[in-house]
Amino acid sequence: MTLVRQTATDPARLVPGPADAPATTSDLRPRRPRPARRRLGTATGPLPELPPHRELVRRELAAYAQRIRLAALVREHGSPLFLLDVDRVATQLLALRRELPDAAIHFATKSLPHPSVIRAVHGFGASFEVASRGEIDLLEREGVPIGRCLHTHPVKSVADITGAYLRGIRTFVVDSPSEVAKFAGLPTHDVGVLVRLSFPNPDAKSDLSSKFGVAPEDAAALVERCLRFRLTVRGFTFHVGSQTTSAAPWVRAIETTLRLMRSLEARHGLRFELLDLGGGFPVGYDEPVPTLAELARGIRPALAAVPAHVGVVIEPGRFVAAPAMTLVTRVIGTNDRADGRWHHLDEGLYGAYSNIPAEDVHALLFAAAELGVQPVGDDAAERAARRVLTRMRVPVTLAGPTCDSVDVVARHLPLPPLADGDLLVSPMMGAYTWATATGFNGIARTPVVEVSPA
Repeated sequence: MTLVRQTATDPARLVPGPADAPATTSDLRPRRPRPARRRLGTATGPLPELPPHRELVRRELAAYAQRIRLAALVREHGSPLFLLDVDRVATQLLALRRELPDAAIHFATKSLPHPSVIRAVHGFGASFEVASRGEIDLLEREGVPIGRCLHTHPVKSVADITGAYLRGIRTFVVDSPSEVAKFAGLPTHDVGVLVRLSFPNPDAKSDLSSKFGVAPEDAAALVERCLRFRLTVRGFTFHVGSQTTSAAPWVRAIETTLRLMRSLEARHGLRFELLDLGGGFPVGYDEPVPTLAELARGIRPALAAVPAHVGVVIEPGRFVAAPAMTLVTRVIGTNDRADGRWHHLDEGLYGAYSNIPAEDVHALLFAAAELGVQPVGDDAAERAARRVLTRMRVPVTLAGPTCDSVDVVARHLPLPPLADGDLLVSPMMGAYTWATATGFNGIARTPVVEVSPA
């Protein structure tokens, strides 16, 4: 699977506002738009064709590897190794604030629950969405005000609800009648729920509406059940699916939800407070995706119809987390089999590449030599030979380190010739990788080292 940065340049260090100040509408006001840049060269002919996606990513990653001194980091810490750059977290949050300025950001903690990431999000002034006691524990340890968080899991035990309430959470998510009854023991004057709606999106990488959400046409009955239990309905939430590459699903969901809100407000004399758009903003792995600016241009007109008394919330996870980590692995064994050459790595599907089976996303893999990163001890002649070899491509199968036949990272992947000890590098490896890795076969989870580009 391939993780690719969305930003073309490295972020400058940011100095956000007070860490524990809640994000307000005034924090999120749009800046004066800049005039569009004129595209040069169109008067005399077509613009030159851009290199393919992999080559663009390779160039950027090569420059980044030099800035962070990747080879030195591997010499110091070994492999496999995650390189965490929290400046990229701030850069992605800044892009969301710029493109969706009226939306309060609640980072999806589950995507990369690393303490440094939590501190970066909190320091930026954004908040969090949580779905478990463990996530609340982590946020508390890092000094996050739990009362600002949203508990977004639609299915919870009574103990989960009570524990989250006692620690400060006041807004929860429901999507079924059975969930409503679980709030009966709590004081209802300061607890509210968001009703999760289902908007199926088969084009998404993960269609989350296949598991969660009530159909919009059935939502009125669920709202009425909440009212019978004297449970405040603060608004609605949805998720249009992971890696959604068109604004259309958000637009349809927003327009349908606003019609539902207007109808229920008129029928029951309600006044809803929140519209939660969920996450789903895409990042480029082995294929390019639309930029956030492109998607936001399509989403903003639909948001213009949101009433002034309704706040808008987003729950980005992958978009914030994926660019923040780069993975380095090493070839630990080579074998020629009936179907070609196999290289065994020191990481695999049960570890850092866990999002391949879980999400069917495939990060780009580069031989370190393609990035100008040479093994220790290379002399001038070896370096020259490697430069020639990097122009060649050999289809290889990359296998993980476990004693398990499922643990195959990629098959017939064209790469420069590799030898035992050679390094491989994957960008965009922050989301649902370290977070979902296991200790299968007794193999420890890949360590994380923070980097600070020069």
